[in-house]
Amino acid sequence: MMRYLVFISIFLHSQPLYAGLKMQFKYPDGTTNWQHVANWSGGTLILLLSIVVINLFLTRRQVRKSNRELNEIRSRLELLVQERTATLDESNRLLKDSNKLLEEEMAGHVSTASRLRASESYIKNILSSMPLILIGVNDDGRITQWNKQAESITGIKAEDVLNKNLWDAYPVITVSPDQVREALEKNETITIKHSQRGQYYFDITLYPLQDQVEPGVVILIDDVTKKILAENMLIQNDKISSMGELASSMAHDINTPLQSILFDLRNFQGLLNDGSEYMNETDGKDMPDKLRHLLSHAYEKGEKMASIVQNLQDFARGRSDRKQLSNIVDLMENTLELAGNVLSGPSGLRFNDIRIERNYEENLPMIPCYVTELQQVFLSLFRHAYDALGRVTDPDHKPVIVIQMNVSYDSFWIRIQHNGVGISNEDQSSLFEPFVRKDTPEVDYDAGKRLSFAYFIITEQHQGYMAVTSDINVGTTFHIQMLLK
Repeated sequence: MMRYLVFISIFLHSQPLYAGLKMQFKYPDGTTNWQHVANWSGGTLILLLSIVVINLFLTRRQVRKSNRELNEIRSRLELLVQERTATLDESNRLLKDSNKLLEEEMAGHVSTASRLRASESYIKNILSSMPLILIGVNDDGRITQWNKQAESITGIKAEDVLNKNLWDAYPVITVSPDQVREALEKNETITIKHSQRGQYYFDITLYPLQDQVEPGVVILIDDVTKKILAENMLIQNDKISSMGELASSMAHDINTPLQSILFDLRNFQGLLNDGSEYMNETDGKDMPDKLRHLLSHAYEKGEKMASIVQNLQDFARGRSDRKQLSNIVDLMENTLELAGNVLSGPSGLRFNDIRIERNYEENLPMIPCYVTELQQVFLSLFRHAYDALGRVTDPDHKPVIVIQMNVSYDSFWIRIQHNGVGISNEDQSSLFEPFVRKDTPEVDYDAGKRLSFAYFIITEQHQGYMAVTSDINVGTTFHIQMLLK
């Protein structure tokens, strides 16, 4: 608007316009026409005032519009400030919460680290105090663990062997690199039974560590010499007990065929001494047949005596260090023959008088076992059955032992059942508990109850299972489960 006013002012003061206007305000005689001047000036003033009023009106509208816009901007700014303030407050709150959580997490990490250090120290103390030799090696065969028992047995400090090759640091160790590699490649635990000249026995176990940062193998070496010697002593003691029972029956078992042989030899000698007279009376035609019959009969009785002695020698033979694949049917039959030669009692019942029923599944596999110990188990069960059958008072009772053998899934099952006097619930609960030998022969039935060692052989030496089911008026069944692998 000011631009227009300035333009009008300049226009009015221009010389041509001024000269023209001047002529308009004068009369023809040259005098000034003041009325015309007044009218023109008033119109011009009114025009200028109108322009000013219009300008003021427009300016006011513009100011109002600007004020509204300013108010809107201020409102938006206030809202934005409120939002930003709320966001900032929320951010501060979240930051405080995050800081609190971080502090709690840090405290948890500190506590976890402390517990980890305590656990690590605890595990180290356990490893150090273990009565076993513990050696850790990585996949390159370098030693990562060497506990105090290893130091004590080998005489080598841990700091002298760590990070060194096991077989360079301790060449006499009985574990080979191939066995360590096999454990790693198959990712399976390997157990090794090691014996040194039959005087020292070791159980060596290799545990592979595949899912670790550094794969390797943990080697545990357990000196089981005392345990093996004690087990062998128990076996020998039990055998000595069986030998005592054998001694009581050997007189009859061997004496009967021996007397028969002596009788045949006396007849043979008599025929030789009286041969001439006998041949004159009978023309000597049947003399060779009689001699052959006597010799054959004597040979048969001698074979029986040899079988009795052979079974006794096999039974007395010591345990082998390793399990052997064995035919359980043959082992059972040999034990039955041995039981017939060994078992006797005051009842007058002979084991050979007991009817044996065999229910054997066809094509039974051979299983790994300790032959002598397993035969001892069978003999103990037959002794128990023999004793129970001998205590039956019914004169019409017919003693029977039923033997069942079959394979079910991955197990070999053996069941020995008899129809003698059953076992009471009280005796069943203590049947497999350790037997305490008594110096005073108060009762004879204790020998028949002695199944704790048989239970030990099945469960500990063969990692199998053994159980009993019995009815006092029906009989007893012993159940043995042995794993095929």
